[in-house]
Order: sequence, then C-alpha cells, then structure tokens
Amino acid sequence: MRAKEYGEPILALESTIISHGMSFPENLNFAKKAEGLCRESGVVPATIAVIDGVPHVGLEREQLEKVSRSDNIKKVSIGALGLSIAKGWSGATTVSSTAHIASLAEIPVFSTGGIGGVHRDAELTFDISQDLITLSQTPIVVIASGAKSILDIPKTVELLETLSITTVGYNTKEFPSFYSRVSGVPIDEVESPKDIIKIFNTNKSLRHSSATLVANPIPAKSEIPKKEIEEFIESALVQLSKQEIRGKEVTPFILKYIAKKTGGRSLEANIALALNNVALGIEVAKMMS
Repeated sequence: MRAKEYGEPILALESTIISHGMSFPENLNFAKKAEGLCRESGVVPATIAVIDGVPHVGLEREQLEKVSRSDNIKKVSIGALGLSIAKGWSGATTVSSTAHIASLAEIPVFSTGGIGGVHRDAELTFDISQDLITLSQTPIVVIASGAKSILDIPKTVELLETLSITTVGYNTKEFPSFYSRVSGVPIDEVESPKDIIKIFNTNKSLRHSSATLVANPIPAKSEIPKKEIEEFIESALVQLSKQEIRGKEVTPFILKYIAKKTGGRSLEANIALALNNVALGIEVAKMMS
C-alpha cells in the first residue's frame, strides 16, 4: 500500500456493516460518507473485504458497489476467512476478520459499529461471537459503540474481562449498548485520543497481545433510549424463535426487524454511531501517525 510506504495515517473499516447491516442504497451512501470523512481529514480509508477470493485492504469504487448491491456477498468471520479465499468467494468481513487482516497489514486503528459478543441464552445455545476471541489475540485499537443491543451486555463485558481484553469508555464510565449510551455496566474511562494511544502503546511494551477496545457511545441526539429499544428487541427475539432463525442470520434479521418497527430510527442511529466511531478513529490514526 502506497499509504504505508509514505507513512500516511490509515483507518481500517469493516464491510459487513455495509453488506449485512444496512440495505441498498443507504449502505453505499454510508460507505461513501465514512470514506469521505477519512479523506477530508487526511486519513486513508481502508475498507476491508474479500473479493473473488482475494482479501482487499481498501476497495475501489466498483468493489464497494459490489459489496453494497450484490445478494451473493457472504458474511466472513475469521473462522471462514481461509475457506472464502480457497473457494474464491466474495465476502464482507466481520469485526473478527477485519481486525485480523488489519493487524496483518500493520494498520493499528479500526473503527466499526458495535462488536459481537455473548448472545442472550448463550448458556443454552453457546452462541458467542468470534469477535471476542480475535480481540483477545490481536493488538489493535478497535473503536465501537459497545456491543450490539441484542446481546447480553453484562455477560459480554464479563467475557471481555475474562479474555484480558483492555476495555475503556471514551468519556463515559458506562459500557454503551449500541443504540443506547447506557447499559448499567461500569467500565474505566478515558478522556482523549492521547489516552487511548498511551494505553495501547503501554500494552504493546508489555507484550500484551489483546486489542484495546474503546467503547464510544452513540451521540446523545441520535440515541434510542434503552427501555424503548429493549421492547423491540424482545419482540424480535420472539420472531426469531418462531421462524427458527439461527447462526449468522440472527443479527441481520434482528437489525432489519428493528429498523421496520422503529420506522427507520434504528438505521439512522446505526449510521450516526458508526460515523461517530469513524470520526474518533480518524483522530487516533492521525495522532498515531
């Protein structure tokens, strides 16, 4: 990458939020806006995806459109990364595979929407995201609006601690829950990008191999109150059970269901929080560079 050769700041971006988190054309508009924010700020956007079996760190316009428009884009987590390459698939990378590829490319900062985590009723289903394992093994700064609201937030935070993943709140003492700024789960607070970088560099000097997860709350004006969104999530979970939807299809189904029930407010919130994370990622990437 030319940007690496010239020492330009780079921000890694995932592609599953484009292919499976939003519908066309909102997804393409979001992707263009996220990349545009980076370029306007002097940061090189590196949207990551697998195109015809080849991992790409940074997408051309036609590749971005393919990820946004195609119905054949697979959701590729780190466990399926080798499979997708070997079989020549085109796939959008999740938090786990994006963080892994970004780390291989020596890109130290990655902005996403929300991480995966421990699903509700995980004690029965064992449904826990690969994101958490990858974050425990990948020294990279990951900026996210906490974990997705559909998850069991207290159990997710507990597992983050168990896996020794350094987790801090950006100007908050409470772990955010995606659409909402609060969850009731306390975390340690940092107040500036300089604080984030200092913690990340200190972890590296100690040879601590986990990510530094920065929980950055959704902007207050875009928040959907926790009590309100919880009602929609409970309703969505009932539909999941009735329709026997499992595995990788759970999160996309719930996001679409909630978007419909909220009249598009959840989509607006999703876009707002993701762009807010990109903005913080830009600050951190520029200071690191």
